[in-house]
Amino acid sequence: MSIQHPQINLSRRGLLKFGAGAIGTGVLTAELGSKLLAAEKKPVEEDITPDKALQELLDGNERFSKRKRRNPDQTYSRLVEVAKGQKPFASILGCADSRVPSEIVFDQGLGDLFVCRIAGNIATTQQIGSLEFGSLVLGSKVIMVVGHERCGAVEAAIKGAEVPGRIGSLLEAIKPSVESSKDKSGDKLENACKANILAQVEKLKSSTVLSELIKAEKLKIVGGYYDLDTGEISIVS
Repeated sequence: MSIQHPQINLSRRGLLKFGAGAIGTGVLTAELGSKLLAAEKKPVEEDITPDKALQELLDGNERFSKRKRRNPDQTYSRLVEVAKGQKPFASILGCADSRVPSEIVFDQGLGDLFVCRIAGNIATTQQIGSLEFGSLVLGSKVIMVVGHERCGAVEAAIKGAEVPGRIGSLLEAIKPSVESSKDKSGDKLENACKANILAQVEKLKSSTVLSELIKAEKLKIVGGYYDLDTGEISIVS
């Protein structure tokens, strides 16, 4: 007893239609893929203003804190692009605290931020020099000094802690802010953290290089306070 198997008969026209469909699907897939990759990269503004640069930082932080990160500028093509040269739109003077990584909390990518990190987010001579370079040479339009909730360096300065090695040099730089905020009502540590942020902002503004850029409306320097519990950054003034 023989079993008849149905035969598949593909005519020349059928093969052509099948091939065209497969090619069309491939083109569509490639097109969608390129659009998805493009979506990861934010629009580039060559002449971005300091105000727009600041807004870009705040918008990125809002995406991060609301768990809507886009992870822009993190593709391999972006890596290749910035390997040829960098033009960060913003600079960050932040604390070295491992819980406040700038590119993540501002939802930015490769080549977007010029970042200096140091415990207590203090503006040392070397940090100021680095930020002068980032603004004058690389073209960064905004510098944000980012301090954060429950900063250990500020807390140690408040307590007058005995510390070994050169850790004390960090606390000495923070102590003036502790003194200036000690009579304010509210949380002592938060007040000192915010006073320290503002003190470093003023120190940066005293730089002749940065002050000239501010006068020319090519730069803005602001303070930001990061909430460890929510991920939100608020402007300190």
